Amino acid sequence: MEHEKTLVMGNVAMSEAAVRAGCRFYAGYPITPQNEVSEYLAKRLPEAGGVFVQAESELAAINMVFGAASTGVRAMTSSSSPGISLMQEAISYIAAAQIPCLIANIMRGGPGLGNIQGSQADYFQATRGGGHGDYRLIVLAPWSVQEMYDFTIRAFELGDHYRNPVMLLADGILGQMAESIEFKEPAKLKAVAKEWALTGCVGRKPNVIRTLYLKEKDALEEKNMELKAKYEKITSELQLSETRFGDDAEIAVIAYGTPARIAHWAVKRAREAGVKVGLFRPITLWPFPAVALRSVAARCRKLLVVEMSQGQMIEDVRLARIPATVVDPKIEFFGRGGGWYPKPKELLAKIMEIAKT
Repeated sequence: MEHEKTLVMGNVAMSEAAVRAGCRFYAGYPITPQNEVSEYLAKRLPEAGGVFVQAESELAAINMVFGAASTGVRAMTSSSSPGISLMQEAISYIAAAQIPCLIANIMRGGPGLGNIQGSQADYFQATRGGGHGDYRLIVLAPWSVQEMYDFTIRAFELGDHYRNPVMLLADGILGQMAESIEFKEPAKLKAVAKEWALTGCVGRKPNVIRTLYLKEKDALEEKNMELKAKYEKITSELQLSETRFGDDAEIAVIAYGTPARIAHWAVKRAREAGVKVGLFRPITLWPFPAVALRSVAARCRKLLVVEMSQGQMIEDVRLARIPATVVDPKIEFFGRGGGWYPKPKELLAKIMEIAKT
């Protein structure tokens, strides 16, 4: 069945997707470039029978999500870079308690207060766990407004399936960009058994959600081993990526988000000029799609990593290259930080330069 297309910006597409995915609690605090999320959900979520809270701070917002999601309700928050930094302690608690929820980061330039332009400089924070302790977030990276919608629905499904918080990581350009998309109705919501949820204990033993282990011998180590086993399972099952023009590629451009779209244009222009170049786009940033990248890298003589940062994802690209040296002559980098984005013709020129070497 075809759906009617609607012109909508990325932040709004994500917000509407959350409502249609069954999210019934949102708490957030304003920060550019994602203020449209709060503006939209303040009206839309109550219409769907949900609860919207503009919190007094990012710290309050993420802890409210922790509480709401602990009852089994689909819950989310959103912010941008420095706001996400303020949430890190609670995100560690949520991951430790294995509470599914959605955290959206519409990235802006940094470090510090930086600026309000789009950026990808929060990659380390998202994929390494910006808070304390051994934990991981599932991280999805859309490259279009349609994927802002689709991946939001997928994020809630993955969170419930793995009982883990999920981050939607998008640069500010994607959040502000307007495109024509389809508001596809998600499949009928499956009733996910959440025996762990705090739903009252009439007729059953009370549930307890906690992250502090002081008295029980080896309890914290056992909890960490339990989390480690889950993360290994996620890594084995959820490495998502897309490869375009990869069959004959001698050069692979590796990018996600907005830079991947720009790279796609540059790759097509380079191929028209006779250069055998392809595009590899990670969709899950954690777990990073190392297996697929390794296969692509084995066929290529050069890899070009493109990021809206000084270079963060490039470390995962290096790790995926086995064996790899600290300085891998096969890998080149094109990127800057501070709200910069790659100009299409500049990137095309870089590809053509590599093709001559």
